[in-house]
Amino acid sequence: MLKFGASMFFTDYSMAPGELGKALEEHHFESVWAPEHSHIPLSRKTPFPAGGDLPKKYYDAMDPFVTLTMAAAATKALKVGTGVCLIAQRDPIQTAKLVASIDTVSGGRFLFGIGNGWNRDEMENHGTKFTERHKLARERVEAMKAIWTQSKAEYHGELVNFDPMMAWPKPVQKPHPPVIVGGAFPYSARRAVRYGDGWIPQASRGGYSEIADMIPEFRKMATEAGRDPHSIEITVWFPKTDADLMKRYQDLGVSRVVFNLDSEKADTVLPVIESLAGLMRRVNG
Repeated sequence: MLKFGASMFFTDYSMAPGELGKALEEHHFESVWAPEHSHIPLSRKTPFPAGGDLPKKYYDAMDPFVTLTMAAAATKALKVGTGVCLIAQRDPIQTAKLVASIDTVSGGRFLFGIGNGWNRDEMENHGTKFTERHKLARERVEAMKAIWTQSKAEYHGELVNFDPMMAWPKPVQKPHPPVIVGGAFPYSARRAVRYGDGWIPQASRGGYSEIADMIPEFRKMATEAGRDPHSIEITVWFPKTDADLMKRYQDLGVSRVVFNLDSEKADTVLPVIESLAGLMRRVNG
């Protein structure tokens, strides 16, 4: 069965996260996702990947750990995920505690989607060097895994370094919530193979027209790296609403598809959810 999720930039003018969470759960969605941008600098050293002007919701997005906690509190089974958390801009010790805390209060329903970021100005405001973001993200993931799984954790890398320390709570999910690496093929795919439990590719990007065409290459990449390719869960981001394409994803072993919802109120969003629920029924029966 193909799992369905939905993502929204939660803002002060969108549907509230608890309200959206309830609606998604009532329509049998598996998960809700929230992206993040701490802020948007007025300068722009890197262009918006989708082209054109940066949409207003990027400036207005609330913190994902706050909104997802509200969604988890309003639901019983709905999973809550960051789509994606910009770990190259976050302190790993504090972020490890955030992840463990939301996983605890949600009863083990957190999905840790991560990304390394595209906005050079934004990450430089956090003290992150753009050219070091990929190494920094990897070390922060490795450090957080140590914190989640060890009673006395320490980590010594080139960019992340701390001596033995103690931090609780530990996550409900063992050994920790799934680390799902977002980004384009092939670069993020390599990162997912190296340190991820899952991979979030967008359905189409500049380098390819449909991610389904790249999935066999991803499986081959994982196998050559010594990993079981089916142990890395694939979540396709923002696909076309096409039942035949969904069935192709199923045949390729995709676990989940996530659709984008506009940052609007219920009267605009609910009909979209109902339409997607109809697609879900056609795909899953």
